[in-house]
Amino acid sequence: MPQKRLSMRKLREVLRLHALGLKQQQIARSCRIAQSTVHQYLKAAASAGMSWPLPPNWDDRRLEEAISGRPRPPAGWHRHLSPDLSVIRQQLQRYRDLTLQSVWEEYREDVPDGYSYSRFCELYHAWIGKLDVALRHEHRASEKMFVDHAGDEIPVYDARTGTVNFEAPLFVAVLGASSYTFAEATRREDLPCWISAHIHALEFRGGAPEVVVPDNTKTAVKRPCRYEPDLNPTYRELAEYYGFAVVPTRPRKPRDKTKVEVGVQIAQHWIIAALRHQKFFSVAAVNEAIVPLLDWLNAHPFRRRPEDSRNTLFA
Repeated sequence: MPQKRLSMRKLREVLRLHALGLKQQQIARSCRIAQSTVHQYLKAAASAGMSWPLPPNWDDRRLEEAISGRPRPPAGWHRHLSPDLSVIRQQLQRYRDLTLQSVWEEYREDVPDGYSYSRFCELYHAWIGKLDVALRHEHRASEKMFVDHAGDEIPVYDARTGTVNFEAPLFVAVLGASSYTFAEATRREDLPCWISAHIHALEFRGGAPEVVVPDNTKTAVKRPCRYEPDLNPTYRELAEYYGFAVVPTRPRKPRDKTKVEVGVQIAQHWIIAALRHQKFFSVAAVNEAIVPLLDWLNAHPFRRRPEDSRNTLFA
């Protein structure tokens, strides 16, 4: 029997045309199906002792049971055997080498009569398309780290005068798959601080991703371009040393950096806002105060997935 199930209407037409004396090639053209499929169905019908015309009391269920040699599954059986698409998405995010093909093969081992691969993919992608816009990007584990500076800054005071000496920008790095977040206050947004913050972010996560995605800031991109941005030479050397690629976001494409923009908003809310009542006299003191807040942020459960946190997904 062919793996792809024909409609009972076409099956009846195959039997009718065969009874009229048409050749299998003619039947295949008439029914718009493969000749091999016609042959297999006629062979199965002969084994079942079926001939045209069929008995008048044979409905589609009886016909399918007769030609397949086994009872037809009850209506709605796929609803009980459908894969858990949310679990599949989590697995694809957590394991970088896992593919939808591998997941489908495991599914068919448990459900031999389950969905075909094409239907399985169709269901999964249709489900993904219904998620919130912020969740539509698919990220593999260890694939991407998004980096940017927060819009708000942290004031650092002069110890002698008590006045604000300078505003310390907050560097934020967010991993794509887990949203695992690193944040560090820097003295300026210049190149030395940018490079140093990257090194600390890599040390924080214990390794380098495949790709780092910055904005088109001048410290990262010497010449912004939609297709071939010219990276700052020092930044390129950093990438070569740690073995990752730098792929800046495209100009005027906000969805390219949704992950880090959300991470920046969270960092501003849980870090900068939380430190607003404290007075700091050095960048080192700011970063010392950031550490417990960062630990709490990464351990805090997601609002829509309380069973997970940034720490658990990263682990």
